[in-house]
Amino acid sequence: MIIIKSQVEINKIAAACRIVAEVLEGLKTFVKEGMSTADIETYVDTEIIKRGAIPAFKGYRGYPSSVCISVNDQVVHGIPSRTTRLKNGDIVSIDLGAILDGFYGDAALTIPVGRIGFDASRLIMVTEEAFYRGIEKAVVGNRVSDISAAIQAYVESNGFSVVRAFVGHGIGRSLHEEPQIPNFGKPGQGPRLKEGMTIAIEPMVNIGGPDIRILDDGWTAVTADGSLSAHYEHTVAITKNGPKILTKL
Repeated sequence: MIIIKSQVEINKIAAACRIVAEVLEGLKTFVKEGMSTADIETYVDTEIIKRGAIPAFKGYRGYPSSVCISVNDQVVHGIPSRTTRLKNGDIVSIDLGAILDGFYGDAALTIPVGRIGFDASRLIMVTEEAFYRGIEKAVVGNRVSDISAAIQAYVESNGFSVVRAFVGHGIGRSLHEEPQIPNFGKPGQGPRLKEGMTIAIEPMVNIGGPDIRILDDGWTAVTADGSLSAHYEHTVAITKNGPKILTKL
């Protein structure tokens, strides 16, 4: 069931989302060569908690950490570690959520570490632009797959592929609600978008093929062919005046 939110509920989601946005903004300057991914988790925990919110991911369906940190060929759900240290040329995708007053905010971005290569830089840019191609379709009256098709078309026109094993989602009082928002598909299919829906649109893009595999930790998804992957996500409210990005400052 797709839950339509009242303006009061959207305001509460927006408050949680603002915290997510502030923490992600801080990460753009915090993340540096030599630090461990556990250092990043500590930063995220501290910044969320001092704003009066709760890190949303820790313990969710058994996930062991409060943020997902995925490096290079890791697609999503990378578990922070003291032994995983960032190197010049890495790209690191950070996906985090916050709970405030019972409502969730969720967003992700991919950050370059030091000086990255041309392909990695282009991957990050295409992934972010794919989100904006998708959000252009996130308007009242369109269908979910209009978003999906726009993302897929843009990514594939640039020679990359979208991950199919993971999708975007509705969000509100729960981290994952209906509907699912795939990053692939034909336009004109799926639920119709209505005012009051809140959704997380999150392209996950690989330089190589779309297939993934899960590491032995049971969580970390990596590209099957070892190619680089990037992730970009925002929580969005569907309004009569168009989509509103809630996790952006």
